[in-house]
Amino acid sequence: MKVLYFPDTDTALIQLSDGDVHETREINENLYLDLDKDGNVVSITVEHARKLASITEFSFLQMEEKPA
Repeated sequence: MKVLYFPDTDTALIQLSDGDVHETREINENLYLDLDKDGNVVSITVEHARKLASITEFSFLQMEEKPA
């Protein structure tokens, strides 16, 4: 997974896989999903990211699995 930020356009791109994009779906004017040929999400684009996604701060937490 990669998170890329483009300050010149204030756009964040969250890449979930390296798959080929078959279709892009507009969720709203600021959020787009890129899908592969099987309908799996490849990436998410967030326009106006500083305002909408608080892109100035980013953290990653991996949660531990609880034993069964």
